[in-house]
Amino acid sequence: MTAEVQVYSTTFCPYCVRAKSLLERKGVAYTEINLDKEEPEVRLELTKKTNHRTVPQIFIGDTFVGGFDELNQMNQQGKLDELLAG
Repeated sequence: MTAEVQVYSTTFCPYCVRAKSLLERKGVAYTEINLDKEEPEVRLELTKKTNHRTVPQIFIGDTFVGGFDELNQMNQQGKLDELLAG
C-alpha cells in the first residue's frame, strides 16, 4: 500500500514545482492543496499544525515531511521510498 501524499502549495512557488516534479518522476500520486484558492483559515490552521509558514508543506500519511529540501534529502538518502510504502 502506498501512503497518501498531500502537497500544500501556492500558484507561483518554484519549490512547489520542484517538489511536485520529484514526486511525479517517482510515479507518486499526490493531492495538491493550492493555498491561493483556499480560505485564509486553511493556511492559518496549517501554520498552527506544522509551525511553518513557507510552502510547499508536504505530508506523507500522517508524517509532516517539510518542504522540497527535506523531501529531496529523504529521496537522496533512500528514506522517501520507505515512507511512501506506508
